[in-house]
Amino acid sequence: MVLPVVKYGHPALRQKGARIPAVTEEVRQLVSDMFETMRHAHGVGLAAQQVGRALQLAVIDVRGVTDRPSELWIDGHPASVDAFMPLVLINPVLTPSASRAHGPEGCLSFPEIYGEVDRPAEVEVTAWNERGEEYRFKAGGLLARAVQHEADHLNGILFIDRMDSATRADVRPDVDALQAETKAALARKK
Repeated sequence: MVLPVVKYGHPALRQKGARIPAVTEEVRQLVSDMFETMRHAHGVGLAAQQVGRALQLAVIDVRGVTDRPSELWIDGHPASVDAFMPLVLINPVLTPSASRAHGPEGCLSFPEIYGEVDRPAEVEVTAWNERGEEYRFKAGGLLARAVQHEADHLNGILFIDRMDSATRADVRPDVDALQAETKAALARKK
């Protein structure tokens, strides 16, 4: 089922997600719905907060993105990114493992708003999959950026928080307008 994606200004986006103690049928259904929602919105990642749920859960699928390559290592060996997708991150723990790099980012909760964000170029990840099994990998390129972007969401951090002051100033009018629109829509629902 396609879920509504909340927009900037919705309080769920600033909530730190609760750790998931066990992967239940409800969690698996949410994972399925989040993938369907992400694909419907033409995104490469989606966090539970973006569908109004404050949980440590995100989904990612970077297959088909050819203009921004991804890298993946499993047990220290290069691996196929496409074979590893789609990716479920439950209770992820990230460790940056390389120098920082600037890159463009957008977000389904910020339609048509994009900006450069500085992040570690590579990251090591430990998480659970949709079966509750722990797994580890190292990501680079777009995959590293997507993992970090979604992990930030799980902690109530948004990509605009990671922008430098000049970039933030460039997008501020659009961000402020989106926030006002979202808050007005929430007020109408009360």
